Amino acid sequence: MKPMNEQHLAIFRRHMVEVVDVHFDLAEEELGKSSLDQRVREAMLRVPRHLFVPAQLAGIAYHDGPLPIGFDKTISQPFIGALMLDLLGTRPGDKVLEVGTGLGYQAALLAELGARVWTVEIVEEFASEAGMRLLALGYANVTVRIGDGSRGWSDHGPFDRILVTAAAPEPPDPLLDQLAPGGRLVAPLGGKDVQQLSVVDKGSEGEVDIREVLPVRFTQLETMI
Repeated sequence: MKPMNEQHLAIFRRHMVEVVDVHFDLAEEELGKSSLDQRVREAMLRVPRHLFVPAQLAGIAYHDGPLPIGFDKTISQPFIGALMLDLLGTRPGDKVLEVGTGLGYQAALLAELGARVWTVEIVEEFASEAGMRLLALGYANVTVRIGDGSRGWSDHGPFDRILVTAAAPEPPDPLLDQLAPGGRLVAPLGGKDVQQLSVVDKGSEGEVDIREVLPVRFTQLETMI
């Protein structure tokens, strides 16, 4: 069998996005909407997800499910990743902090949405790989750092949006402190086995409102002592 080419991969990518569309339609009651934000949809059609998974998994990068990327971590199911970006509501020019870079896929999508992205990854190997992949694809508006994402990146705050791709019982205080008034944080909040994908909005006076959206299951947010 001959190897897949870019045309084949584009077809798989389009199919992946169509499956995400189905998920949104089926979850309309929980989400309050039946379709994915069009800008997120277009970004997912552009970003080559197969370049953000281990090379041996490139052929199944567009399947509707999470994939292992090493160190007991995964790249999220496309629907969940898309939903998080949809809920985040990133606008062109937004300053965005991502906690949990992985191999860089969500950061690439945020960059496609026009954000200036700072992303923190606690696993050194992931941070290095993500940086190389993002640079090779021309995402100059993404900066990767090795570190404890729960502490944020105060040098570049406050942030308009914060995306957390690992679970915590509640939003870490440093992240709330670095979220700009009127800003939004999206994260899985809860215990070890199951969490609620949650939207955290910060008011103009610093008040915080948390809205639960959907049950999810993420690995725990790792911190440095």
